[in-house]
Amino acid sequence: MKNIFNYKSHILLFLCGATFGYLYYYFIGCSSGTCPISSNPYISIGYGGVLGVLSLDSLKYIKSKISQKK
Repeated sequence: MKNIFNYKSHILLFLCGATFGYLYYYFIGCSSGTCPISSNPYISIGYGGVLGVLSLDSLKYIKSKISQKK
């Protein structure tokens, strides 16, 4: 049970990214169905969630590199 709290920020950012993915589908999405990401809400939600988690990991990586230089 302790491990789930270590990933609390990952879960939160996945949910935020998934929300933005759905909003992208809803407001900007492709109505013709030819756009592979924005024509399907499930794919938009998945991509948004993954990008949310990756943004956290990349920020942690950049922060660690900056702290190593000091």
